[in-house]
Amino acid sequence: MSQYRLKQYPKKNFSRMKLLAADLGQAISGAEYDFTKGNLSRAVLLLSVPMVLEMIMESVFAIVDIYFVSRLGADAVATVGITESVITLVYTVAIGLSMATTAMVSRRIGEGNRDAASRTGFQAVALALLLSLVIAVPGVIYAERILELMGAGQEIVENYSGYMKWMLGGNTVIMLLFVINAVFRSAGDAFLSMRVLWLGNLINIVLDPCLILGLGPFPELGVTGAAIATNIGRGIAVLFQIYILFFGSSRIRITKAHITFRPRILLKLLKIGAGGMGQFFIATSSWIIMMRIVSEFGASVVAGYTIAIRLVVFALLPSSGISNAAATLVGQNLGAKQPQRAEQSVWLTGKVNTVILTVIGVLFIAWPESFLRFFIHDPEVISAGVQSLRIISAGFLFYGLGMVLVNSFNGAGDTATPTWINFICFWIIEIPLAWLLAIVFGWNEKGVFYSIIIAESLLTIISFLIFRKGNWKLKSA
Repeated sequence: MSQYRLKQYPKKNFSRMKLLAADLGQAISGAEYDFTKGNLSRAVLLLSVPMVLEMIMESVFAIVDIYFVSRLGADAVATVGITESVITLVYTVAIGLSMATTAMVSRRIGEGNRDAASRTGFQAVALALLLSLVIAVPGVIYAERILELMGAGQEIVENYSGYMKWMLGGNTVIMLLFVINAVFRSAGDAFLSMRVLWLGNLINIVLDPCLILGLGPFPELGVTGAAIATNIGRGIAVLFQIYILFFGSSRIRITKAHITFRPRILLKLLKIGAGGMGQFFIATSSWIIMMRIVSEFGASVVAGYTIAIRLVVFALLPSSGISNAAATLVGQNLGAKQPQRAEQSVWLTGKVNTVILTVIGVLFIAWPESFLRFFIHDPEVISAGVQSLRIISAGFLFYGLGMVLVNSFNGAGDTATPTWINFICFWIIEIPLAWLLAIVFGWNEKGVFYSIIIAESLLTIISFLIFRKGNWKLKSA
């Protein structure tokens, strides 16, 4: 009997490896799969893998920019950091609208109504285009004034404002990229979102050093070159998205019949999206205020904090991909009248996300300097970055579950609950606490970093308690 077992176990393990390899191949290739039926673990894997790769690609935009910009000095890095804190307002609108898109499109897919899903997708794209234009015009006109209000020095305002003008002026590509990818993901075509960002990043990686440093025939544009390269990469990715959406073979395809004004769908997108926008406005505006407090301690601290946050974002975006998978599963399974399966998908993705982020947090705490030196070698910047990275990473254990729970509310169409949670944790707790610890109690930048992990951990605890009540299962989308 023992000999028989010795022969069988390797075969079992080999079979499992073959199944896993097959599932990974299916996840990347985008083979058809019904996420409201079958093995839930497999459904999570098939959705999560391309979404994680997509989010990694999204974070690569920021990482590549900061890698080359860091060659220009602390002022250039600080410009990127300050601008990105303002651009988070664009992300607020884009993510809020993409949450509404995910909730409504995934619900229609779960109901088996692809035609209605396509109609909703077109309304979301049109709304994203309109809102982006409202942001672009004042962003370009008042770029210098915005930098001044954010505490930037005169050197940055006079010499580096071009970066902010290009990023705010080109926000249309950010909006469309987020919303159209939300259409693909919520339909179950997450692999398309992944491929779109691969294309955009490849172009950005090639153009960044060329336009920043003036390689070959390209002009040396400095930090402004980073913004131009990013916009070109994202712009070409958006053109690819539009081609797939109108002429491709995805689960959702927009035809002439779908290109009509649908007030009821638009109003519902705005209603759900407004909650999402409010939710992320609270979260992202708190980051802007935190950056403003950090700027009190000099350009080196701002630069170190900026690079550390980029690393944190790089770690969190893949986890955001996993939580996006939970949102899609919640929306589709609620549409298919399977609330219990929707809840099970949340707990499963939450466990996976928590384990992954905990491991990354340990790495950041143990070897922060190694990660920071990849971007810059200035001792003062590295010192500030090490301090912020270690403190913020200590909360990764909580962030993983919190991200999944919040996105699950959004996937159900309940964007109001996370908005109130964010209001309490970020505006009532985090911002006053950061000011008290940093300025009043004299902890300096450390006070800001500690307030971040306290607020984020509290968010997870509150979300957990509310999620268990189950009211989110009754929301319509």
